[in-house]
Amino acid sequence: MAGRLGERCLAAAYRGDVWLVALRPLEALYRLIVRRRAEAYAAGRRSVWQAPVPVIVVGNITLGGTGKSPLVAWLVRFLAERGWSPGILSRGYGGRSDRYPLLLDADTPVAACGDEPRMLADQTGTPVVVDPNRVRGARRLLAAGCDILIGDDGLQHLALGRDLELAVVDGRRGFGNGRCLPAGPLREPLTRLESVDAVVINGEPAFVPPAGAHGMTLAPSAWRRLGDGRRVPPTPLPFSGPVHAVAGIGHPARFFATLEELGVESITHAFADHHRFTAADLDFADQRPVVMTAKDAVKCRGLAPVDTWVLEVEAWPDATFIDWLQTRLVSLSTQ
Repeated sequence: MAGRLGERCLAAAYRGDVWLVALRPLEALYRLIVRRRAEAYAAGRRSVWQAPVPVIVVGNITLGGTGKSPLVAWLVRFLAERGWSPGILSRGYGGRSDRYPLLLDADTPVAACGDEPRMLADQTGTPVVVDPNRVRGARRLLAAGCDILIGDDGLQHLALGRDLELAVVDGRRGFGNGRCLPAGPLREPLTRLESVDAVVINGEPAFVPPAGAHGMTLAPSAWRRLGDGRRVPPTPLPFSGPVHAVAGIGHPARFFATLEELGVESITHAFADHHRFTAADLDFADQRPVVMTAKDAVKCRGLAPVDTWVLEVEAWPDATFIDWLQTRLVSLSTQ
C-alpha cells in the first residue's frame, strides 16, 4: 500500500498537480536541510574520504527511474576495454544483509543485496559491493583489486569523495514540476546540475536541456528466456501476443513504450519500484507469455511461468560524451 501511495505521489509531482502547492512549506524545510548538509561537507565540518583511485559517481537528482543502471553497465564495459579494473559500489536499496560490506558472488540472494546490484553483477561480471556506508564499501572494492570505482546512485552521498559526477536525466519526464521533495520529484534543487561534471539525458528530451548536456539512448539488445537463459535477437519476436508485460521499476511507462516500439502487443501490469514479486503476481489465468525487465527478472527466478522473456537493453551514449569521458580518463590516470 505504501509503495502504491508513493507511486501516486510521484506521478502527481511529474504532472505538477495543483494540490502539491500545500506541501511547499515542507519543501522549503527540505531544501534548507539539503543546503546545510552540502555546506557542512564543503566547509570540512563533515569529513570526506578520498579513495586512492578514481571514483566516478553516476546518479540523478530526481526520484524514479532515469536509465542510470544501464549507463553504469556501459561504463564498466567501456573502462574494462581500456585496461581498467572497475568495481561497482551500491547502497543496495531493497536488500538487507547481516554483514556489510557485502561483496556479491553468484549465490548472493536479491533479498540480501537488492535488485539493481544483483542485475549489474550478473550483466557485467565485475566486483559489486553493497554497503549503506559508501566509504566502507569503497575500501572493500579496493581490497578486491579494483583500480577505479563506480558509485551507483551515489550523487547525494557526499562522504565519499569523487573525481567525476554524472547526472542522468529521463528525457520524457525531465524534472516534473521542478520542485523538491515532498512538493516535487527533486532530491536536490535544479542548480545542483551546475556542479556535476556531465549531464546525460536518456532519450529525446521533452524540455530544454541544460547547456552542454550529452545524449544517451537505451536500445533493446536481446530477448532472454528466464527459465533456460536462451537468447535471441530483439526481432523477430520469439513469442506471439498479446503478452503480459510486467514492470516493477522506477518508470514502467518507458518499458511499455519500448515494447510498443518493438511491435509487442501487451497487457500491462505496473508495480512499485523494487517490488518484491510473488508467484501470485505472475499467475495469469490465460497462460499468455510474460515479458519483463532485467531488473525484475532477478527477483522472479523460480516464480515466473515457463514462457517468460526478459528484454535486455543497452545504453548507447552519444559520441560527444564518449570523447569527453576519454579525455577525462586520461587526466585521471595521470593524477
